Amino acid sequence: MSDELVIYDCEQGSDEWFQARLGIPTASEFATVVAQGRTKGAPSVTRRKYLLTLAGEVITGEIADKWEGNRHTERGKVMEAEARDAYAFLRSVTPMPVGFMRRGRAGASPDSLIGDDGLLEIKTKLPHLQLDVLERDVLPAEHVAQVQGQLMVSGRAWCDFVSYWPGLPLFVKRVERDDAYIRVLRTELARFLAELDSYVVRFRPQEAA
Repeated sequence: MSDELVIYDCEQGSDEWFQARLGIPTASEFATVVAQGRTKGAPSVTRRKYLLTLAGEVITGEIADKWEGNRHTERGKVMEAEARDAYAFLRSVTPMPVGFMRRGRAGASPDSLIGDDGLLEIKTKLPHLQLDVLERDVLPAEHVAQVQGQLMVSGRAWCDFVSYWPGLPLFVKRVERDDAYIRVLRTELARFLAELDSYVVRFRPQEAA
């Protein structure tokens, strides 16, 4: 993906942030883009739903799922700030907030930039899940596509993945850029976008002559 990187200086969750993401796949959903169906060779139901959602956004110009959140998401924001502060103290760094990063027709919203080469991605996990992450001591498989996708979009070399729950040890795992994985991801994204475009062409209303 050779397109120039564009960074939107906006607050994540703001109107500008939602608008910047409209109609393009983003790193938080890259696992959906590469998802396979339960039966070998069968299409993924979640992938098709995401494809149609983005096609609908392109055709209508309207954001499909502008969710305002609830008390759980508000608590998550508080814990994310706690995790960021704990990480910053542990690594003696100053995380820099970032709004939205876009390269071509793909985007990402890392939780912070670290120096010139790094990213920070924070997840809050319930105690039993946090203990499992701590014991396994690897980047959880469900987050690989998002983390490598963020590195693909940003062009950066590494991402520190942080998992947090109050009262339990902070989990930090540095994930290096995996160019082999990113090549596969780019291929899957190109296929996904070609399918998205076909829906837009088929179903976008024709302008009156």
